[in-house]
Amino acid sequence: MRTALTELTGVRHPVVQTGMGWVAGPRLVSATANAGALGILASATMTVDQLRAAIREVRSRTDRPFGVNLRADAVDAAERVAVVVEEGVRVASFALAPSRELIARLKDAGVVVLPSVGARRHAEKVAAWGADAVVVQGGEGGGHTGAVATTVLLPQVVDAVGIPVVAAGGFHDGRGLAAALAFGAAGVAMGTRFLLTSDSTVPDAVKAVYLAAGVGDVTVTAKVDGLPHRMLRTPFVTALERSGRAAAFVRALRHAAAFREVSGLGAARLLREGLVMRRARDLTWSQVLLAANTPMLLRAAMVEGRTDLGVMASGQVAGVIDDLPSCAELVERVVREAEEILRALATVA
Repeated sequence: MRTALTELTGVRHPVVQTGMGWVAGPRLVSATANAGALGILASATMTVDQLRAAIREVRSRTDRPFGVNLRADAVDAAERVAVVVEEGVRVASFALAPSRELIARLKDAGVVVLPSVGARRHAEKVAAWGADAVVVQGGEGGGHTGAVATTVLLPQVVDAVGIPVVAAGGFHDGRGLAAALAFGAAGVAMGTRFLLTSDSTVPDAVKAVYLAAGVGDVTVTAKVDGLPHRMLRTPFVTALERSGRAAAFVRALRHAAAFREVSGLGAARLLREGLVMRRARDLTWSQVLLAANTPMLLRAAMVEGRTDLGVMASGQVAGVIDDLPSCAELVERVVREAEEILRALATVA
């Protein structure tokens, strides 16, 4: 299935596996790449040296194109971009709009720039700055999310920009891919669906919680880090929502200290990161402090398997997923279903 996305990135199928923190590591990314889709390595929870090592591990597992997700507001964003360029990574994706300078540096090196956005104006901005394509995530998507549904946001962005648009938020099968193409997208990006594969390193007990969830078990809360965050509702999340400011403050301090230890960042570096984050996202200092919760609470579940002490970012599609295929089986199934639907529609027409 050839689209503007496959032509741009060199992958066989217009399917993207998103860069999920603590989830999208070398094993999942290489399995996705070998399946013919675009795997995105999550780097926000890695040091620069760990990022380079992870890229090289993916390279040892596949000879196909893949990408790296970068934090545009990271203090060392330029250093990480240098690693991406030096290691010959095909695609650089961003969770926030990268600066004009970062886009130019990547494009000059032949790297495809693929920012993720949640609003039409943000898509217009990165397109004007030279982004090669854009991922548009509707409110159904997991993790930090907006309030506009994909079916409303996607056509807005397709009409507004002249670059390939990848649809995210609510996709898990071939019907979704066919629908996205009908909306004018060049492909789909999926997070929760790839998390729930046999190639994902997420503990089996955590995957079981996802598979048992219904659509109504996926909620949006701002209690984790002060921003709207879509995740599975668990007793722990309910307890977070009922906790007061004092408890949230103590918890945030504790998690900031834990993240400092895990990441190897010093106190001064963490402070600089907080300053940059505050300016880039227009956050209050309370929200900056709460942001320390996110990586550690996700790690507790996604790495340590502690569903009682961690959070599980999730798209609403978790409520309709009931199996754990390999990445190869998943991609083949999604593309086959989409092709069958498109052929049937052409016959009707």
